[in-house]
This record gives sequence, C-alpha cells and structure tokens, in this order.
Amino acid sequence: MAKRTKDDSKQKTAPATRTKRFLKLAGMTASVAGSYAAERVRRAFNEEDKEERQAKAYDKMANQIADTLGELKGAVMKVGQIASQTQDFLPKEFSQALQRLQKEAPPMDYEVIAKQVERELGAAPEELFKEFSEEPYAAASIGQVHKAVTLDGKEVIVKVQYPGVDRSVDSDLKQLKLTLKLGGLLKLPKESVDQLFEEIRERLNEELDYENEARNIADFQRFHAKDEGLIIPSVVRQLSSKRVLTMECVEGDHISAVSAEAYGQDVINLIGRRLFRIMADQLFKFHAIHGDPHAGNFAFRPDGSIIMYDFGCVKRLKPEIVHAYSQALTAGLNADYDALDNYLVDLGVRVSGKPAVEQDYYAMWRDIFIRPFRSRDEEFDFASSNLHKQVASKATTVFKYMDFFQPPVESLFIDRMIAGHYWMMMRLGVQAAFRKELEDYLDLSSAA
Repeated sequence: MAKRTKDDSKQKTAPATRTKRFLKLAGMTASVAGSYAAERVRRAFNEEDKEERQAKAYDKMANQIADTLGELKGAVMKVGQIASQTQDFLPKEFSQALQRLQKEAPPMDYEVIAKQVERELGAAPEELFKEFSEEPYAAASIGQVHKAVTLDGKEVIVKVQYPGVDRSVDSDLKQLKLTLKLGGLLKLPKESVDQLFEEIRERLNEELDYENEARNIADFQRFHAKDEGLIIPSVVRQLSSKRVLTMECVEGDHISAVSAEAYGQDVINLIGRRLFRIMADQLFKFHAIHGDPHAGNFAFRPDGSIIMYDFGCVKRLKPEIVHAYSQALTAGLNADYDALDNYLVDLGVRVSGKPAVEQDYYAMWRDIFIRPFRSRDEEFDFASSNLHKQVASKATTVFKYMDFFQPPVESLFIDRMIAGHYWMMMRLGVQAAFRKELEDYLDLSSAA
C-alpha cells in the first residue's frame, strides 16, 4: 500500500447496527424532504433571489447527506464517493460536499476487526499470523487494512471487511434513493434512476466479495504480465476468504510524496505515460477496467514503477459499448457532431427519440475535453490544467439540456476511471502529449 502519514487523532468507531443505520438514514431522509418542501413553499410566494436561495438550500441538504454517509460508512458512503466524481445528474453543491467522503474514513475498533478475522478464517489474528498490527494501515468505506507478518515470515497486508456491510447494501441504497427523490435532487425518469442504482448495487456486491476480488487480481495480473513498470500484489489464498483478503505487502510512495524535486520531471512523465497506457489497454483491449481509480489505490516508486491496489470494483464491458465509446471519441475529435449525437444514443447517454442536441452544445464540451489531446507533439501540462473548473462552470448549461440526457449506466465506470486518472495526472504534474496514442487505440478499436 502507499505510505501514509499516521494520524493518532482519528476517532475509532464501532459498526452501526442495522436498526441504527435505518434510523439515521430515515432521519436524514425526513430532514432533507422537509427542507425541500419548505423551499418550494418559499419559492411559490417569493420570486426574488430564487437561484441564490436554492443554492443555499442545496448546500445545506448536501452537507447533511455527506455527514450522515460519512458516519455510517458502508454502501452509502461508497455511493457518495461515486457521486462526488460526477456532475451530470446531481447539483454541483452535492458534488462539492460529497468530495470530502474521498478522504480516509475513521478506523473501526481493533476488537471488531479481530472478531471478523476469527469468524472468517477460523482463528484469532495472533494465531494465524506471526505479527498483526492493531493499528490500521488504512481505513475506507467498507473495510480497513492492517499490516501483518505470516507464520513463515512474509510481510503482508490484510484487508478486513466491516461486519454487516454486505447485509445492509439493499436497504441502504433504497433509503438513499428515497432521500434523493424526496429532496427533489434526481431530475430523471424513474427507469433511469432504477437502472443507475442497480448498476451501483451490482458493483458494490461484487466489491464486497473478496473471493471475487482475488479472481480479479489474477485476471489483471495475467493481462498486464508483460507490462514493464506495473506491479499488482498477489493474494495469499490460504489466509483469505469472502470478507478477509491477505496480499503480499508491496509498498511505494503516496502521490503526495511524488514531485519533480523528488522524482525528476522525466520520471513523472514516464509514470503519466504508463498510467495512460494502463487505462487505455484495460478499456480498449481487455474490456475490463479498474473501477475505483482514486489516488489511494495507486503507489509510485522513483524508478517510474506503478503499484495498483484494490480490484474489488471491476467493470466488465460489453464489446458494443467499447465500440460505441471509441466511435463517440473519434467523432468528438473530428468535430463530427451529428455522428457524436448518434453514438451517445448507442451508449445510452442521450435519450433516444428526442431531437438532436444543438451542435454548439457539443462543440463547447469538445473544446474543453480536447485540450490534452489537441497536439500530437506539444506536451500538455496537467499541473496547470483547469479543465475541472471549466466543467464546473458549465453546470447551468447541463441542467438546461437535462431532458436530453440520462445517467450513462453502461459507461458510468468508464467516466469514473477517466476522471480518476485526470486527477492523478494533475496531482503528479505530468507533461505529455497523448493525441497519437489515443488515435492508435481508437483505430484498433474501430478495426475490431
């Protein structure tokens, strides 16, 4: 795992019971629904400062939802993390408030973790391991990681799932969907909302099955076997189960420790090119992508090596979706907006049966997203990139065309992967030109 700074001030917690989870989520739902109803009444009698009041109301609801999801962890916190990376179906106030869920979660009491290990592996940690650190190495929404040493002296990390998380997925998502609906936050047809939450539910259930993650790791190791500079830690199967996953300890630097001073700009650019190749190979060749690409799931070394962790969230892609995605990208690069509109319908992004979207709207987005790919030779400086700010500034335009678009269920995790890699490229300060590489992948995908 990536090296991190220890913070002894973090508060440890015990798992919330199912009853407590329901009551907390139900209370959040009632409060959000009440706030929304009150705001609608105020708007009905006062037209002044309507947009400003709505923004304040959204900000209040967003912070309440973020606080509750962060406290409960589990499935709802994971959904909040996903939502924080999207701005196409929630008001921007929510994306901003939910971004704090990307930070490391407070750890669970060690006694809870030790009992979970014993339930899953049949013995206490001190019997199964030569050493087992009581202090967590990292904590996340659905589990936490501890460093350990096996009986034969191998250094490992042990990922332990919080008790009861898997049993609360369906009820948590049902309550969260109700909250967003009653808060007037999902301006989408019921069918689209149901498809979106079903996609998230499927990925969460896969992520909660550590035996499935072990199979994913083996698959990705085989696919990337010949890739120089990429390391994927192996699973210790005899110390793993459905809710406990033990892997070899392969460490590197957290992204916050990578700088031009520490690594050199040439090495950073090499890392950037490798990240791009990894992402594109998975998308266009493997048709399976690492679906949780935040900085905590990657580590780096001064020789340019990349270490990838956490293969619980993997999206396996239908060939026709990859083809439509590549065709949409090609049409965008070529400014062929009629073709782009058709391929977005094929992807399920654009609502079929509606009139074609104005070309100026597509041109606006194309001019933003093409910047890293504008030139085959001139390097794009990700450190000074403001693409995310330009995207956020167009939020009102997105809502203007809301009826023409819907959540891209099949390509949701492709968009999440690309967004995650953009943030890493920016934080690393990569300088590179990717236009030629992108065109090569698109040509390969079109030929297939």
